[in-house]
Amino acid sequence: MKLLHIDASITGEQSASRGLSAAIVQRLRDTIPELDIVYRDLDAAPLPHLSLANLPASHPIAASLAGALGAQARLAMDDSQAVLDEFLAADIVVIGAPMYNFTIPSQLKAWVDRILVPGQTFSYGANGVQGLAGGKRAILAVSRGGMYGPGSPAAAAEHGESYLRAALGFIGIAEPQVVVAEGLQMGADRRAQAMEEALRQAQALA
Repeated sequence: MKLLHIDASITGEQSASRGLSAAIVQRLRDTIPELDIVYRDLDAAPLPHLSLANLPASHPIAASLAGALGAQARLAMDDSQAVLDEFLAADIVVIGAPMYNFTIPSQLKAWVDRILVPGQTFSYGANGVQGLAGGKRAILAVSRGGMYGPGSPAAAAEHGESYLRAALGFIGIAEPQVVVAEGLQMGADRRAQAMEEALRQAQALA
């Protein structure tokens, strides 16, 4: 069984989402000894923002451009294809997703842009869109500085977890599991309490 571990936080060892995603992966490693883990750090090795010149090679638009692109663009397409292939090969995907300015980091958005590919992870038919990645398990390790959960005054400004749920649902992963630590910038006691509760949730994952 293969697990793809994605981190996107820019804050290194201080990162709450990195701590949570690592705890989730360790929990799964403990319960699934044969787990094969691939790790991608989108801060240490950021992906370029998506362009025509770096679409995954299997993207329909990329195929139509192949003959007009130079060697450097073809290499960029191959790099994007490698990101897609990592995702396609994974049975479990764990995503560390901090909230920056009400949504996910741009480096994580660049990764999402590599995995939403027509004919690979979704298709359109007579009944609309069909997700092609529904056999995967996704776990989100979400961190937020303030309080943005359901029922909070700022809930309408939460576009991180909700975006990832929508993007994953679009490709067939309808019910990702979510571990959330929020209120992390609202004092040391609140941060410690939030992390303790989130780590407890991580340890309870089956």
